[in-house]
Amino acid sequence: MKTALRWPSWHRARVIASAAALLAAWLAAPGAAHAEVAAADPIDASMRTCLARADMSSTVGQVQCMDTARIAWKASMDQSLQQLQSDAPDAQRKKWEDSQKRWLAWREADGKLLAAVLATTHGTAYQLAGADIQLQPVRDRALALRAAAAASGKQDPKTRPRACSFDAQCEHAMFDLNRYYRRLHAKLPSHARPLLSRAQRAWTAYRDATVPLMDARSQIDIIGTRVAQLKRMGDTAGND
Repeated sequence: MKTALRWPSWHRARVIASAAALLAAWLAAPGAAHAEVAAADPIDASMRTCLARADMSSTVGQVQCMDTARIAWKASMDQSLQQLQSDAPDAQRKKWEDSQKRWLAWREADGKLLAAVLATTHGTAYQLAGADIQLQPVRDRALALRAAAAASGKQDPKTRPRACSFDAQCEHAMFDLNRYYRRLHAKLPSHARPLLSRAQRAWTAYRDATVPLMDARSQIDIIGTRVAQLKRMGDTAGND
């Protein structure tokens, strides 16, 4: 009979502390879409409970908690998108379809980039970072679509986003985005740099297809979330 693997107490404590730190950074990340509204969301609460369970304290268990939350956020995202499409006129529906198509293409490209980033690391803590980096964009997209569905047909034209060149906050966010992009590019091995370029082009296509459908705050959220992702990847790349 096989004996269940038991982690030493110091290892369990370190894993739990790492997961808690990731969660805190994730909820406080600049530009995270409406994070303050969703802090008490049942999906987040369920994930916190899962992360705190003794039987889920291994790295595998903590990753499983995050993966379960990601699947739940995807279901929420799909539900809000369906609501938006059912309420919108044909022209608007096609724009939402294109936005989602671009989002999915970006997530696929970013998944390959993340795999390349994680290939430069050693240690189980970076498995947690990888799970968190995969989770956050799904959560952010779900929250953005939820807010858009709630505001469908009620948006004030004055809240529409302006070109970044006319919005100081947007310009500042783009400055940070370019800075962290260059930083990650410098830390990646040469063979992985084309993955970063492709992922960024896919993100730009998603942003351009989505911003006209959203309000000014959501434009900053979309850019700020990307800034946080590039920063996290840059912080992760090349670490032991």
